[in-house]
Amino acid sequence: MVLKPFHTDALNGLCSKDQLDLLDSVDCLRSQGISHYVSLPQIIVCGDQSSGKSSVLEAISGVSFPIKSNLCTRFPIELVLRKTSHIGVTVSIVPHHSRSESEQLSLSSFHEKLDGFDGLSTLIENAKAAMAISTHGKAFSKDLLRVEVSGPDRPHLTIVDLPGLIHSETKQQSASDVELVQDVVQAYMKEPRSIILAVVSAKNDYANQIVLKLARAADKRGNRTLGVITKPDTLIPGSESEAMYVSLARNQDVEFRLGWHVLKNMDSETGVWSLADRDIKEEEFFDQGIWENLSRSLLGVDKLRKRLSKVLLGQIATELPSLIDEIEIKSKACRSRLDKLGEPRATLDEQRLYLLHISQSFHSLIKASVDGTYNDLFFEDAESEPGYQKRIRAVVQNLNLDFAERIARQGHRREIVDSPNKTVVPKGVTATTREGFIDHIQHLMRRTKGRELPGTFNPMIVADLFLEQSSPWEAITRKHIEKVWKAAKEFLNLTTIYIADAATSKALFQKIFEPALDQLLRTLNAKSTELLTPHQKSHPITYNQYFTEALQKVRNERSNDEYTRIIKDFFGVPSLDSVYLTSQYKDLRPLVAALMQRTEPDMNRFACSEALDCMEAYYKVALKRFVDDIAIEVIESKLISPLYDIFSPITVTSMPADLVTRIASESEENRAQREQLTKKLDVLMKGSETCKSFIGVRVLGEDDSTIQRGSWFKSANYNPSDDNEGSDEGFEVDVRSLSNSSYDRGSLASKESEPLSREIAEREVEPDSPEAIEIPKAEPMPPAEEEDFFFSKKKKEKKKSKVAVRRAIYE
Repeated sequence: MVLKPFHTDALNGLCSKDQLDLLDSVDCLRSQGISHYVSLPQIIVCGDQSSGKSSVLEAISGVSFPIKSNLCTRFPIELVLRKTSHIGVTVSIVPHHSRSESEQLSLSSFHEKLDGFDGLSTLIENAKAAMAISTHGKAFSKDLLRVEVSGPDRPHLTIVDLPGLIHSETKQQSASDVELVQDVVQAYMKEPRSIILAVVSAKNDYANQIVLKLARAADKRGNRTLGVITKPDTLIPGSESEAMYVSLARNQDVEFRLGWHVLKNMDSETGVWSLADRDIKEEEFFDQGIWENLSRSLLGVDKLRKRLSKVLLGQIATELPSLIDEIEIKSKACRSRLDKLGEPRATLDEQRLYLLHISQSFHSLIKASVDGTYNDLFFEDAESEPGYQKRIRAVVQNLNLDFAERIARQGHRREIVDSPNKTVVPKGVTATTREGFIDHIQHLMRRTKGRELPGTFNPMIVADLFLEQSSPWEAITRKHIEKVWKAAKEFLNLTTIYIADAATSKALFQKIFEPALDQLLRTLNAKSTELLTPHQKSHPITYNQYFTEALQKVRNERSNDEYTRIIKDFFGVPSLDSVYLTSQYKDLRPLVAALMQRTEPDMNRFACSEALDCMEAYYKVALKRFVDDIAIEVIESKLISPLYDIFSPITVTSMPADLVTRIASESEENRAQREQLTKKLDVLMKGSETCKSFIGVRVLGEDDSTIQRGSWFKSANYNPSDDNEGSDEGFEVDVRSLSNSSYDRGSLASKESEPLSREIAEREVEPDSPEAIEIPKAEPMPPAEEEDFFFSKKKKEKKKSKVAVRRAIYE
């Protein structure tokens, strides 16, 4: 590597001290490794192989990498340039996250620092060797080489140079190399806070260069892409290709919100040259031919340096609020996972203490769920299935209601209807008329006749009828108990997963909860059998006055139906709701006779009817009592209440030592995970503190060289055209075009950061505060200049057919 000194007044006053601190802070975040977890604002240089990427980087930075002309960048290079009073170079390796832990440790240990520039090439080669890159070995690497260069004549900038995109495999570059390079470039491009510097060589048709297609795929609206055209000197003056690239530079063909820039670099094979020589040659080239008609803001490396610094600073300013939010979200998730893992637990005491802590959490969640107090974050959204399953009180209540409804519909063996063939009854229920039911009872009474008088019935016939009528109860009850038990099991599983890490929760469920739940199921079934037995084997017993009321109600309903039928038949009307009687006399004695004759003449059928009425009345009383007994004596007493004691602090205290170890001992995987999470949280917390120290800072002030205490909201709307009044007219045109595209509200700043930015603006800056500087709007351009230099999105006159065809190919 060769460091070439350069001097330019354009860099003086480019960044204030606070602006430098902000850029340094972002680089500090990146060096801490936070970029593994969140996307950081950065500029990435992308292009096809031999597109002139390295020359662009060298022109911007004054750093020339020791790369042979027939080879290209073999790994991502993060070039950190800082303007300081002393000269220094630091080379280090940031290993890719796909590396093994041992490889990461080995590569991370590579960290060399130089006070001068001698020996820098050797350091770079040593870094390549550490990444196992060689001519005959691995050709490319995903590891990042970080080169920090400081000096009084360096711009304040951070750029990531990526390997050149390969069109096809060769002897030196395999198909896997082609795929690896493309994967690396796409991964960097997809980072939402990356500014893409897309380098396009004028030596080749831009429609055939891969970088533009990949940039458009990663940045569909072109909000964060700046195009750079290299090798314009290879174009034939006055040719159609030259006109096509000039149109591209004016942002009229492939449109990017940040526009395009043109550089004329020196040929790497022309010998030794200085940056001053390069700049003179570049200026001479752009002062002739069609290029002199372009805005000066689009030409030359000096304008590009300043442009990139502003773009990066603006991107940092607009993205910082959303970056803080993202860090907070990931920190919270990291803490939650660490809380599940708990403290390190190598000894028996540590293991028991861990179980005590999670048992307390378990007890509080059980109590909240059983009480129906769903305020804890554990309960999630009630609309989600896991959220509903965690609300055990709601689940049990609903299952009990379903049980009561189902046993009311399907719990009886026979159902009395008017027309069995036309009436739909629930599955398992037999439809019959009252007469048919009485026939069945009469047959049964003949076989069980005792000493009762004619017209009366043996009380035990009611027990036989009830036993038969309530026979479906057991199956319905067993199914209900199983449903509630499974719901409780799922609830405990979700609770265990929430309070403990994966390994502990699995062991806890297997060793403690499953045996306890199995015992609870046996207890539930035993208790339900106990409650079913009186209804299956004992004679009917009730002292509830509801039985008498129900019996009278059954008889009254039957009498009412019979009287209604007789009266309708006598008057010949279909309904008693509204009957019209003529003024003629009518003999009502037949009606009285019919009403008197409704008495059942058959004493045995009368007894059967009375027995049926008693059975129906008792069934209603018994069913209500049984449903309540199942809900209270079985579900509540034998399942819900014991949930508290399954895993209580008392249980943990009396737990055998070997069981404690089997449940709470920490696996190697958990130890590694805790170490990784602790490291991640430490990085995120440091990053959060660094970012929050700049809340309320307006990065770009009225003169672009001062930093204001104001609002991010205002910085997101910063208009670069107001900056550096002393700069030439061409630059003013360029940044004005940027203000219309890249620095307007919501262009580079994420939508999520706008509310936060607005809130900070309202809180930090008062309307009349001197800090709330009103940034003036750019002066309108004369029509002629606007037509020549402005990045207009309107289509001009129809282009030549070849240009139109090439644009169609790209699009």
